[in-house]
Parts: sequence; structure tokens; C-alpha cells
Amino acid sequence: MTRWIIPVVIALTTAIGLGDAAHAVPPPPPNPSDAEIDAGRQEADAKAARVGELTGRLTDAEARLRDLTDDVAFKLELANKARVDLDTARTEADRARRDADAARVEAEAAGRAVEDARVRLDEFAAASYEQGSVVGSVSAYFGATSPEDLLARAQLLQAVSESSLNALDDVERSRAEQANKESAARAALDLADRKQSAADQAKRDADAAQADAVRAQQGQAAAAQGIQDEKTRVEGELDQALHAVEGLEGQRDRYDQWLSDKRREEEEAARQAALAAAAAPKPQAPRPPQPVTAPVSGSVETVVARAMSQLGVRYSWGGGNYDGPTVGIRDGGVGDAHGDYYSVGFDCSGLMMYAFAGAGVYLPHYSGYQYNAGRKVPLSQAQRGDMLFWGPGGGTHVALYLGGGMMVEAPYSGSHVRVAPIRYGGIMPYATRVL
Repeated sequence: MTRWIIPVVIALTTAIGLGDAAHAVPPPPPNPSDAEIDAGRQEADAKAARVGELTGRLTDAEARLRDLTDDVAFKLELANKARVDLDTARTEADRARRDADAARVEAEAAGRAVEDARVRLDEFAAASYEQGSVVGSVSAYFGATSPEDLLARAQLLQAVSESSLNALDDVERSRAEQANKESAARAALDLADRKQSAADQAKRDADAAQADAVRAQQGQAAAAQGIQDEKTRVEGELDQALHAVEGLEGQRDRYDQWLSDKRREEEEAARQAALAAAAAPKPQAPRPPQPVTAPVSGSVETVVARAMSQLGVRYSWGGGNYDGPTVGIRDGGVGDAHGDYYSVGFDCSGLMMYAFAGAGVYLPHYSGYQYNAGRKVPLSQAQRGDMLFWGPGGGTHVALYLGGGMMVEAPYSGSHVRVAPIRYGGIMPYATRVL
């Protein structure tokens, strides 16, 4: 500060002597140290890493929740199937019981008919015997008064005996058939009862499985919500940390501007002093002030800060340019289903356009072209601010590397700009370094 005093005094004296209006630079603004800024960035990086970790956990939890939700739906359908099967088994069992009851009634009636026929046949035989006309005996023909009477008696006895015996055979066959029906009905009833019992057990098992699935789904939903709540909290802390870093960097920028203004003031003071000294009888040339060089903020951090400032902005296919998020365009598929064509946001390459524009680098809106926009470095040597790519020629996806295995990206329709761990499946073996 001492080296500024003499030039300022000379400049003021000269200004008074010359009658010019001098405008002094105001006092210096706060100038946070590099350590303070680095500490703020480290805290923001740590919060971003934590957000990325929670994002990964939440992705796994939501995937598990989707599986369990699908399992609940499947178990619900199995429970519905078990209910239908049980209703069918009950209907079959009721019908089998009715058939068995009817068959038993018919069998009992057939048995009674056989007994009635036997009784009638026995009565006929007894009457024939009492009259001396037992079927098939010679005595049945005694007492005939004429050949015609004898023939008639023979025909009558034959007709009665054959009719009674045939009737008895018919009744016996009927009873056998009804007995067979009753046996078949009992067998059908036994089978129906077994089916009903099995269906009843299947329903109990299905209901229990459904209840277990619902409990598991509810537990997973609670776990996912817990992770989401923690992620939301840490995202808030990340936002605060980013604002704190931006505030420190803003203070540094204002201090740099103050130094620049101060340097110009000193140069003007030196010039005025030189003019005054030249006009004096015994000039004494002042020692020129030493220039002050302001620290330069890295453009990589500008790129990172611009990308991180868009966390939470929705994904919109075709969205984003050098100035910020824009309305997306139709893709005839997933993007349209999520309404990207009427929503403001970024796609992956649009986010890179916006981030790098802050450093004066204007990338095309296509990840395949962005892949070839800078120097290729092996993935193992990637640094903060490098771009990472996926797919043939980098044409599938692009993200900005943050360091520590984390990246910021606009991932896919239905999502939003986020910090996430690097996904190595399908990643290109080289990163692109523009700055």
C-alpha cells in the first residue's frame, strides 16, 4: 500500500495545479483468498459427489421399487386367478353334490323297484303253485277241458312267466346302471372336493404372497422416499455451496476490476506527475509504480459453474443453446411422449453448448461433432472440465466431467440436469479437452 501513496499525492497535487477533475478509485472491495475459494469449491464438489451418490442410490431404489410394483401387480393377478379357480371349484363341487344326491335317490328307487318286482314274481309263482299251475310243471296243464283250453293255458303260463322274468331282468339292469351312476357321482364328488380344497389352499397362498409383495413394495417405497428426501436436502446444501462459491468468485472478480482501475489510476497519476516534473525548475522524476497483476480465474471453472447452475432444469430433446435452456423439438418417440417439444430445457449437447459458451467456446448442437471439437485424452487421464462421450463416434451422449468420478449431465427425456457417477457402460475410451 505504501508504494501507492506517493503517486496518489503527486496525482492529486497535479490535478489541483492543472484544475482537472480527478476521480479517485473507491476503497478496495473484499478479496477472498485462494484458499477460501478453493475450500468453497471443495465443499461444493463434496456436496455434488454426495448428490451423485444419492442419485445412484435413488436410481437403484427406484428400479427395485419398479420391480416390486410389477411383482405386486403380478401377485394381484395370481390372487385374482386363485379366486376364479376357487369359485369354479366350488361350482363344480356343488354340481357334483347335486349329481351324487340325484344318483343316490335313483339308485334307491331302482333297488325298491327290484324288490317290488321280486315280490310280484314270488306272488305269481305262489298263486300258480296253489292253483296247480307252477310255471314249467306238468300239473299246470291238468284240468284242461279241451285241446283249445290246454293250448290257451300253456300260452298264458308262458307269457306270464316270460313277462315277469323279463321285467325282473330290466329292473335288475336299471338298478345296476343306477348303482354305477351313484358310484361315478361319488367319485366325481370326491374329485370336486379335492379340487375345492386345493383351490382354497391356492387362494390362501396367493393372498399371502400378495400381502408379502405389498409389504415389500411399501417398504421399498418408504426407503426410496427417504433417499429422495436426503437427496433433496443435500441438493439444497449444494445450491448454497455453489452460491457461496459464486459469491466468493464474484468478490474476486470485483477485486480484480478494482485492481485494474487502480492500475489505470496509478498510471494516470504517474503521467500527470511526469508532466508536472517536466514543468518544474528542478524536476525530480518519480519512480514508476510497479504494476499489479490480478489473479486470473480459470475458464474451466466458468464452464463447470455454468453447467452446475442448471441443476434441476428438465431434459428437453433438442433444447438448449449458448444463452440457456430453450423449447425442445419433436423426435417422434420418447421425447414427444414426455412433451419435450413444448417444454423448456436442455438435451445433453445443448447443456455443453451453454456451459462452454461462458468460456468463449461455441460448440455445435450435436455430441458427435463435440467429440471432435478438442484434443483427445485417454479416459484414465480425464480432468475436470473435459467432456465424456458414449456411443459410436460419441454420437449417443455427452456429459461434463467434474472430477472424482462424477459428472454433470442432461441424461434423458423425463429427467433433469443432474450430477451422477460416471457410467462406464458404452463410454468412449477418450475424453475431449477443449480448454
